[in-house]
Amino acid sequence: MASRLPTLFKRLSSTISTRPPPSKAHLHSPIPDTAFPHGYLLTGVHCGIKKSGQLDLAVILSDRPAAAAACFTRNAFKAAPVLVSQEVLSATAGRARALVINSGCANAVTGAQGLADAWAMARATDELTGAPGPAASGTLVMSTGVIGQPLPIAAVLAGIRAQAAGTLGAGFGAWERAARAFMTTDTFPKLRARAFRVGARTYRLAGIDKGAGMIHPDMAPHATLLGCIVTDAPVEPRSLQRALAYAVDRSFNAISVDGDMSTNDTVVALANGAAAEGAEEIDEERDPDAYKVFRDELTAFAAELAQLVVRDGEGATKFVTVSVEGAPSHEDAHKIAARISTSALVKTALYGEDANWGRILAATGSVPLSTPVDPTRVSVSFIPTDGSTPLPLLVNGEPEKVDEVRAKEIVSASDLEIKVELGLGSESAKYWTCDFSYEYVRINGDYRS
Repeated sequence: MASRLPTLFKRLSSTISTRPPPSKAHLHSPIPDTAFPHGYLLTGVHCGIKKSGQLDLAVILSDRPAAAAACFTRNAFKAAPVLVSQEVLSATAGRARALVINSGCANAVTGAQGLADAWAMARATDELTGAPGPAASGTLVMSTGVIGQPLPIAAVLAGIRAQAAGTLGAGFGAWERAARAFMTTDTFPKLRARAFRVGARTYRLAGIDKGAGMIHPDMAPHATLLGCIVTDAPVEPRSLQRALAYAVDRSFNAISVDGDMSTNDTVVALANGAAAEGAEEIDEERDPDAYKVFRDELTAFAAELAQLVVRDGEGATKFVTVSVEGAPSHEDAHKIAARISTSALVKTALYGEDANWGRILAATGSVPLSTPVDPTRVSVSFIPTDGSTPLPLLVNGEPEKVDEVRAKEIVSASDLEIKVELGLGSESAKYWTCDFSYEYVRINGDYRS
């Protein structure tokens, strides 16, 4: 395949000029040590999975039992670490002490041995917390990389056990090493932290995610995408699960790079309460106002992390927000936004900087809704992100006389928004996507080599 790619690109580029993805260096910068949640130790190391010598194993430990929640892929071929993590959460009623992540091997479709290897990773990490055995405290497991290949489990276990030697830390350096250990085809480590308040108390959130290809998550409840968000706020486990499900539906389940759902998609949240010793846990039933503040902070933070994945989409040159408004329900708006975001015709037009809005309309009309689309109520616009005037393309089903020069300017920008107004209700949804480029074909046509 690799030998054919240059000829293919030469033939295709006769009509559209290729261009490299924009620099992403500005998307990663140092974060003050004081910004990170209290009560966590972590690191990233090279254990021997990646031939390149890049970091491929991360360990995250809480200094006390934490509330734990997760959303997992709905793919029928769930990877071994997904199955293990689901069982751990069930056995511990939503409590955990640790998370272990490897990159370079997905440990998916690896049979009984893969399941045994995932359990071995969990138990080896449990030993670092002083509470071995998944029933005692529990370790959640995540893996990413090539599907169908076995883990070099001896090397992985040696890498986990070596962390007892003092490589764990709590500052930016430790967080950055862990974030780099998540990476596969990612071009930068995706790491963020922020503070927030619930009542009179200040808490912190920190998050790591990874993903650049095989990105179209559909995680329940209601490249592989992996995400971890930790907080030092005290949150009751069932409330944490509900908040995470709400956040994921409006963030990680609202992004697409290529429309392919992974076997390993997982987003985990830990809440250890280290910033509020002895305080009552945030509980949706006991204090719905405090819960809503936490849920909304978590949702905004998850959206920030999710958007980093799209900005790092394999070969992507554009970051595109798809906004659908005036829908009968959030679910209807989400369906249409997803359809537009995964349309190969829309995404290739965006790469070619062709303002072909008919493709957007075709995608919109292909989705069955709870209330059928009325073409005479639909409007479509391009929204520049520089604050300049939006460009209407279709208004109440009637095409506008479009300024093609202005349309070209908007779709030539690295960031833009596509807005669809259905005129059927008051609900809305956003999706974040990118374009399809020649570079995406090159990366995925030669992935395993």
